[in-house]
Amino acid sequence: MMGTTMKRAAALTIICGSALSAPAFAQSAGEELLQLGGSQLRGELQTRYDAALTATNDTTVVSADDPRYIWASEAKVQCAIAIGFMKSSTRDETSIRKCGDAYARFTNTVQAPPPVASVPSEICNQKIAGIVFFEFDSSVVPIESGQTIEYVAKNAAECGWAGFTVAGHTDRAGSDTYNDALSRRRAQAVADMMAGHGISSSVIAVTSFGESEPRVPTPDGERNPQNRRVEITVN
Repeated sequence: MMGTTMKRAAALTIICGSALSAPAFAQSAGEELLQLGGSQLRGELQTRYDAALTATNDTTVVSADDPRYIWASEAKVQCAIAIGFMKSSTRDETSIRKCGDAYARFTNTVQAPPPVASVPSEICNQKIAGIVFFEFDSSVVPIESGQTIEYVAKNAAECGWAGFTVAGHTDRAGSDTYNDALSRRRAQAVADMMAGHGISSSVIAVTSFGESEPRVPTPDGERNPQNRRVEITVN
């Protein structure tokens, strides 16, 4: 918090000490304000003051990583000074110009979008987008596997993945018939979670293999956590 305050104070010192006092605004918004007179000028000054005051009390502006708060603060101060002079029928050209200039800078400041990190080609070119492992005799997607689904959903758009095959598997404990049904439930549970993360169910093909394609070969009847899985394959 202290660092942010010091940064704004330093920036404001630079603004007040050089930028707004420089004679580089002959065609600026401040100069345009000076062309107005009477009630029209008062109205424009008041409008700018009100907008700047609102901005300085807006937490999104205060915490933004751009100079909007600094320029809004300067506009508020300078417009208030200009309004004060106007109340005594005095046109203070310095404060009017600074009011217009600061307000224009505030309103024209566009917050830069965050940089978009490109997805490495090795990720986009991989065949298997993710693997979800299950507890024994369970078709409930483990909470920690939510990160795998989020990873797939995030990269789907960025890599242009147009379709997926979601294949369920079991270990070799239990009967073939039971494991066939269990692997199907596991695959469907993962497909449903992918749909919940924004992937259209129309591009997800659900299939299951029971215990017929183990990741780690084991004797029949043996439990193995590596085989209790759902593989998400990019089509």
